[in-house]
Amino acid sequence: MTLSDEGFLELAPLRLEYRMIGLPPNEAPTIVMLHEGLGSVGLWGAFPEQLAAATGAGVLVYSRANYGKSSPGKLPRSINFMDEEAIDVLPRVLAAIGFERGVLLGHSDGASIATIYAGGVQDHRVRGLVLMAPHFFTEEMGLAEIRRTNADYAVGDLRDKLKRWHSDVDSAFRAWSEPWLNPDFRNWDITEALGYIRVPLLIVQGADDQYGTIKQIEAAQQDCYCPVDVAILPGARHSPHRDAPAPTLEIVSAFINRLLRDHHEGERKVNSGVAA
Repeated sequence: MTLSDEGFLELAPLRLEYRMIGLPPNEAPTIVMLHEGLGSVGLWGAFPEQLAAATGAGVLVYSRANYGKSSPGKLPRSINFMDEEAIDVLPRVLAAIGFERGVLLGHSDGASIATIYAGGVQDHRVRGLVLMAPHFFTEEMGLAEIRRTNADYAVGDLRDKLKRWHSDVDSAFRAWSEPWLNPDFRNWDITEALGYIRVPLLIVQGADDQYGTIKQIEAAQQDCYCPVDVAILPGARHSPHRDAPAPTLEIVSAFINRLLRDHHEGERKVNSGVAA
């Protein structure tokens, strides 16, 4: 398909909202961005544009089913929803956009989806992974925070804040919260996938992440056979690109530029001041 600056990927029965920033996949490497559990195309803010400018790569952002302006998906979601997104949906997205080479960048649930994909599909087109605040297994402190968020959605102002970003805000919230709060989800663990990844990783985590601890990073360092770069950002919580935008952009773009250069994708001039 010919990608416009924005539109919908028609992946029957799904209709997924997307934006394409910068050069298309047939002209440059592509950074495919996978949003957090309550994220969407719009909730990435200016980060996609900044990343495109800093790397020279094209950037594709899309909203999963139930999020943003994308079509509804089946509810309630299975506790295996991230596996379904990684193995069933993401390959169709990559095929639809004509993905040729590049990087998967995931935040939170999106980072877990990228991990499952890279560990389950040996895709030579993927040069590396950027994982921001990833989950590889559940932690009680993270589940407690999700319970607090669920309560805030019911009686606080969170629902009104999220309505700006989702056509059906209740479906978006259910698609995220219900699987995580399912008692069976306590045993969710994707650390096995880490051992099958064969490309470099960058993990970016806020020092004050309310959903996960340093144990997530330690699992990747222990189980991965590939290089694992780590950046822990002081003062940042679960969303490094929002809580610490300048250092996050600098660290992520430097990693991606190095990957693309090492794969002979050409030198990239970095507008953020990070040497390519």
